[in-house]
Amino acid sequence: RARSMSGEFAKQIRQNMTPELWKLWQLVKAKRLAGAKFRRQVPIGPYGAVFVSVAARLIVELDGSQHGDRIEANAERTRHLEARGYRVLRFWNNDVTANLDGVIRSIELALRQSPPLPAPAKSPLRSD
Repeated sequence: RARSMSGEFAKQIRQNMTPELWKLWQLVKAKRLAGAKFRRQVPIGPYGAVFVSVAARLIVELDGSQHGDRIEANAERTRHLEARGYRVLRFWNNDVTANLDGVIRSIELALRQSPPLPAPAKSPLRSD
């Protein structure tokens, strides 16, 4: 069953990242990835997506070996996120450890296939 993703729960997860998540986050948040802005642990419905570029409609998920018994739950999670218009890339922790360059290339390829959307124009009725 899906755990509801509250803002407080997302904050707790962000503060307790695994070494693999932290390593990938350091590269994803860098401007190296086609200018796509990623956020961490974004609530989308009942799920918290690990890394999200809303503009590119791309989610990068990183599963630890402890999630090996959650294959069906992860598949349901992916279906839910895809039904909301996101593409989901899913990697294992050991992908980051053993082939970080390959992970980054996969993300860059996905971003090239669906480049980030332009930022919305400011409304002329708003005075920011």
